[in-house]
Amino acid sequence: MLDKVKHIILVLSGKGGVGKSTVSTQFALTLTEFGYKVGLLDIDLCGPSVPYLLGLENHDVHQCDEGWVPVYTRADKRLAVMSIGFLLKNRTDAVIWRGPKKTAMIKQFLEDVAWDELDYLIIDTPPGTSDEHITVMECLKTVNTDGAIIVTTPQEMALEDVRKEVTFCKKTGIRIIGIVENMSGFVCPNCAECTNIFSSGGGVSLAELAKVPHLGTLPIDPRVGELGGSGKACVKEFPECTTSSVLGNIVKSITTEE
Repeated sequence: MLDKVKHIILVLSGKGGVGKSTVSTQFALTLTEFGYKVGLLDIDLCGPSVPYLLGLENHDVHQCDEGWVPVYTRADKRLAVMSIGFLLKNRTDAVIWRGPKKTAMIKQFLEDVAWDELDYLIIDTPPGTSDEHITVMECLKTVNTDGAIIVTTPQEMALEDVRKEVTFCKKTGIRIIGIVENMSGFVCPNCAECTNIFSSGGGVSLAELAKVPHLGTLPIDPRVGELGGSGKACVKEFPECTTSSVLGNIVKSITTEE
């Protein structure tokens, strides 16, 4: 049930392994630190990593009169989370489903979760442009969707796949809020110097080519990586780091559009 949700933002990637779920969780946590009430929906059915990233594994979801009750990360209920990971017995269980069953589950996630009032719902999608994405767009046609943030890495292979994601968005009428380049350089934990391991600037070039905003460039920062599994916000734990600065700027740019 999305009637009480003010804003819906999709997080997409054309390729797996680009850090999309990490960006999704830290983006959601940043929104909560800015005072917003947020929901995070993980519809990556075959690779649900959000429960782990937020330290919520082994939590169960329950039913109420309005549908499934999401899992809350803390007592103030400022971040609500729903994922198929909560329905699996353990993290090694594989979801081996054909398209129709995946479609039915995603529709349930979008229609039968009791989100209550939310300022933002962040939807972490699986990589690619498959059944899951089409199902999400069909279900969201009747609600106000702000658009999509696309995550890429600097390598040419990832950029090629993201170009397809941009095409998918334009063909299906999804507004592209902007592109985030992730894993662009490695931040030394000792001296804080950033070294380009792969390449850099691919996200900027792609944004210019697609005529969409470039939202920021995130480096590989071991400190941020260590937050995985803790549910802690980077902007709170390491307010001085590049990742916190970029995430804060993304939130400011999106919330000023309200």
